[in-house]
Amino acid sequence: MPDGTTREIKPRSIDVDFASVPRHWLGGSVVGTHVANGVNLLFPAGERFFVRSVRKYMDRVHDPVLLEQIKGFFGQEGRHAKEHERFFKILEAQGYDISRFLAIYEKLAYGVLERMLPPELALSTTAACEHFTAIMAENALAARLLDDVAPAAMRELIMWHASEEIEHRAVAFDVLKQVNDAYALRVAGLAVAASCLGGFWLAGTLSLLAQEKSSMRSLWRDWMGSRRFAKQRNRKAVFGPGIREYLRRDFHPLDRDIDSLASEYLASAGLA
Repeated sequence: MPDGTTREIKPRSIDVDFASVPRHWLGGSVVGTHVANGVNLLFPAGERFFVRSVRKYMDRVHDPVLLEQIKGFFGQEGRHAKEHERFFKILEAQGYDISRFLAIYEKLAYGVLERMLPPELALSTTAACEHFTAIMAENALAARLLDDVAPAAMRELIMWHASEEIEHRAVAFDVLKQVNDAYALRVAGLAVAASCLGGFWLAGTLSLLAQEKSSMRSLWRDWMGSRRFAKQRNRKAVFGPGIREYLRRDFHPLDRDIDSLASEYLASAGLA
């Protein structure tokens, strides 16, 4: 397993002014904007779930370095949740009804499913979700998906969030290994994470697109244009490659050396 004993996980605050963010902020693309907005809707409640699932096993972790990393993980996830909720107010001011989707999503995911999951499976689901968010973070930083197409406020929010996701990508996984290192448990968590993240992300995106007045034909053209743009920037697919990587028996989140992506951005933004 890669050595994570020297990894420092530091919560940081940002002060972003979202007031000037346009309705279709991702290069004017309706579909591209709502694909991004759709996953943004999942973050606050999802990150609080991640914290809860890890917190249940704090008494099983005796490594002082990992304990410090867990505290940093909690701090980072809490600040991410608050910043994304601030952006929710902009979506509402732009005329989007997000309350209905959020109520259904939070009821199903955390009022029903979380209560049904055994705690170890909830932790395993968190570890897998952190793997998927690390891939999304890598795309944002390595493929420069937002360069020249997103306003400064959204670049700052997403790049800051992405950098910290890369920093803490191994924490939940390392806790899971201490609690229960069974491969079957890891695969079960992967199945829950992939189905829930993919399903709720699609639902959130569709709930926003349904509030647009664009025709299906124009939305299709918009979607194809977004796909071409992502391909040109060498965006890595989240679910297919992510699932294959995670299914390796010797997988560890630190196998991919992507820490420099985070450190270089944070240094350039004065957040190192």
